[in-house]
Amino acid sequence: MSMTSVLNKVWKSLSRQKAVLAILALVTLMLFFDTNFFTPYNWLDMLRSTSIIEIIGFGVTVVVICGACDLSVGGTMSIGGILAIMLVNANYPFWLAFLAGILSGALVGLVNGFLVVHQKTEPFIITLGMGMLLKGVAQQLTNASPLSSRNMEFMKISNQQFFGIPSLVVYMAVLLVAFFCLLRFTGYGRNCYAIGGNYEVAKNSGINVIRTKWIAFVISGSTAALAGVLLASRMNTGSSIYGDTTGMLVNCGIVIGGTSFAGGIGGIYESFIGLFVIQLISNSMGMLGIGGYSQQLIRGIIIVLIIGMDCYARKRKREAV
Repeated sequence: MSMTSVLNKVWKSLSRQKAVLAILALVTLMLFFDTNFFTPYNWLDMLRSTSIIEIIGFGVTVVVICGACDLSVGGTMSIGGILAIMLVNANYPFWLAFLAGILSGALVGLVNGFLVVHQKTEPFIITLGMGMLLKGVAQQLTNASPLSSRNMEFMKISNQQFFGIPSLVVYMAVLLVAFFCLLRFTGYGRNCYAIGGNYEVAKNSGINVIRTKWIAFVISGSTAALAGVLLASRMNTGSSIYGDTTGMLVNCGIVIGGTSFAGGIGGIYESFIGLFVIQLISNSMGMLGIGGYSQQLIRGIIIVLIIGMDCYARKRKREAV
């Protein structure tokens, strides 16, 4: 095989994943500036910073592959962290507080699943409304003020290291592998792709579509609450302002990675790359000293361009068939 053929195959593979092209472009751009961008510390810090939304994204990806979305994850994250800290401060064992925080997310997912799947309502509206409701609950629980933890063991959960690697990065890596295996090597994962690909065909083929999709919402709520507990441990604080933009950010990052809202397309690896692009953009602009307002504008432009390029490529592919 000639070198030209190899390069053509590599280019075709990369062109199908616009998020990878964005990463390569950003890394190439940063070569021309004198910053600490390429230091191991910076890359570990980026992975640690993006670990929370990545963990949320893994759960949301399951929902999106099933042909739905979950915009309530920001509120779920906030509630999970607040509840864990409240129980820790009430002298309950930190492991029990950790578990209770996750279960609160599972309960939110259960309600979302009932309304969206069982009652056949619009997931965008239901989960957006649920996020607003949870935001209000979080403000009532904390009186709209940060709630600090008094338990050092709880704080260590997200602030320790394993062989020099931040614990949050380790948790994220474990969940990345677990969710990848769930979607690629289990019957449940195959059912999720089938439902997202064609709901009626999946239903007529004998798949329990209601149970499968309902479980997807429970998984999404649980991972969002888990991320909330980990964030509360990391910051040693629970707050109602955590997660204000998380729902939109996570769902947007998943689409950037190539997981389609139409369902049945994408996966955990794609979502990881898409969400990492968002963190990479923020880190690059911070290194270059770009102001906060300008960062917001540039981030939005880049995200729209990536999604636009991906949509155009998919359209051309459909027309070529």
